[in-house]
Order: sequence, then structure tokens, then C-alpha cells
Amino acid sequence: MAIKKETLVPTTPHVEGDEDIGEIRNIVGFHIRLAHGAVYRHFTETFEHVDLTQKQVSVLWLIDDHPGLAQTDLAQRMRMDRATTMAIVNRLQARGYLIRGKSPHDGRKQTLNLTDQGRVALKHAKIAIQEHETWLKSRFTDKEVSQLIEMLSRIHE
Repeated sequence: MAIKKETLVPTTPHVEGDEDIGEIRNIVGFHIRLAHGAVYRHFTETFEHVDLTQKQVSVLWLIDDHPGLAQTDLAQRMRMDRATTMAIVNRLQARGYLIRGKSPHDGRKQTLNLTDQGRVALKHAKIAIQEHETWLKSRFTDKEVSQLIEMLSRIHE
């Protein structure tokens, strides 16, 4: 039986006349939620043809940047629990995008490497990411992009 793909319902985009939001205008978390919704909508549209999620792309990219990365180290770098990491790795392996191996330094650890097919998928994903990043960064100067990354990092680090 085929697994049903989750249907995502995007947040409602801005509508003329909805600017009067009262005191909530000063709530940082509210603006982060709205920004996340807008970014996620655009990402989903941009990635429609790639057939990979944001986390799957991030996993492929990290493994490509760090061949032989241990699955446990991947989980730590992605700030995901082990079960979620294993589920993503299992899906990518089932699609032929990566292979698991044994660590030459620690037999308890599994290493991860991209296959040729995984590198091709990542190449296509990077093109879509560039399109998405161009859209996102077009709203800011280069200095503002650096500042935004630094400020957002303070929240999640």
C-alpha cells in the first residue's frame, strides 16, 4: 500500500486592508511566524519539481560537505532527534540517494555518503535553493542579510 503524501496548507498571504493588527504588531514571535509562512510557501512552490523536503536537502548537503559523516553527528548538526534523523536517512537511502557504512574509527557508528544519484538530486535542489534564496535576499541589502542571519542565529543557538 502506498504511503499517502501529507498535504500542506500554506498560511494565508497578505491581503490589502489587513494591516490593522493592533498591539500584536509589536510581538516578535508573530512576525517570525508570518515570515516563516511566507518563506515556507515560496520554498514549497520553488521545490515542487524537486520532490525533496527542506530537511532532506539539508541532510544531502551536509553529507556532501562531510563525506563519511556519522549518522549521530548528522543528527546533532541538524538539531534533530535520532528517530527523525533515522527516518530521513532511511527515506533517502530507499530512494538511492545515500549509502550507510561502518565507521573505521568506531564500529558502533554508521557513516553516510551520497551516491551518484544523490549528488544529482542535490545538484537540482541547489538550483532551486538558489532561486529561493535570490527571492528571499532580494528584500534586503547584503549587510542586512548578514545581520539577519546573525540575529536569527541568536534565537536558535
